[in-house]
Amino acid sequence: MPLGLGRRKKASPLVENEEAEPIRAGLNVPGMDGLDGGVVGLGEGATSEGLPPPPSSMRPRLIFHTQLAHGSPTGRIEGFSNVRELYAKIGEAFGIPPSEVMFCTLNTHKVDMDKLLGGQIGLEDFIFAHIKGQKKEIEVFKGEDALGLTITDNGAGYAFIKRIREGSIIHQIQVINVGDMIESINGHRLIGCRHYEVAKMLKELPKGKDFTIKLVEPLKAFDMISQRSGGSRSASGVQLGTGRGTLRLRSKGPATVEELPSAFEEKAIEKVDDLLESYMGIRDSELAATMVELGKDKKNPDEFAEALDETLGDFAFPDEFVFDVWGAIGDAKVGRV
Repeated sequence: MPLGLGRRKKASPLVENEEAEPIRAGLNVPGMDGLDGGVVGLGEGATSEGLPPPPSSMRPRLIFHTQLAHGSPTGRIEGFSNVRELYAKIGEAFGIPPSEVMFCTLNTHKVDMDKLLGGQIGLEDFIFAHIKGQKKEIEVFKGEDALGLTITDNGAGYAFIKRIREGSIIHQIQVINVGDMIESINGHRLIGCRHYEVAKMLKELPKGKDFTIKLVEPLKAFDMISQRSGGSRSASGVQLGTGRGTLRLRSKGPATVEELPSAFEEKAIEKVDDLLESYMGIRDSELAATMVELGKDKKNPDEFAEALDETLGDFAFPDEFVFDVWGAIGDAKVGRV
């Protein structure tokens, strides 16, 4: 049967009534006796056995230390069950509106996209919150089809620049940097848009014409004001924990303590994340992890395509992309690089 035959082109939204959230969730932590090598994930809804999460009084207290990336005293946060609540707790700790938080990095105050808080938080990781700084408006001439941008989002409605390709149109504009939040394009406000929607809008801008982009850069400490970051990748950007357990942020399902990803899963996630960047101009390790999880037990590409439509139908992935993802998962299974 050809790939995609009978596929549903539109399924229920990835997350109902929420905006641009590759990272979202509810909190439940079973199996805490075996934290070593475990992973904790955030999701919402029933547990994998179909049971509701236990009441708050029965849950272990997970306390994280945090600072504002440009400099602040250390705060302690706990009791969040999704990314919006995480930002709200950071806001409470430092007396700022949660909407000021642009994104978080783990174990570094620098705008390091390899340390971006994505689908996982190590139970011993230190959270640095990057808040809004200077606004800027730039007129850009689109002289080529590709601008050279990779877009991600913070899980709460802010899309920002994750990578700038060397030698690209945007690379030549020194005032545009990795970590800048995209507020609007040609006056079209993008707060609340998902990262792939912003990437699509940038791709569809007409070649040979100027466009105006409004950005907000993260507030920087004095020692962070230097040449812009290249936004390079590490060999594996998905393993964020310290090895003693990881808080996994899921699009669906409760927070759970799990085994760390296998070597096959890590390699497959990295390959699928590369494909997301090639096809869609985004990098999203949590989305890649979800796709690998959906595909690792499927027997053929059509079963995989159906599973994607049921869970991630909002993305409307093209058949060619789905087939390449299926191939990447298969390659990783048998150890092909």
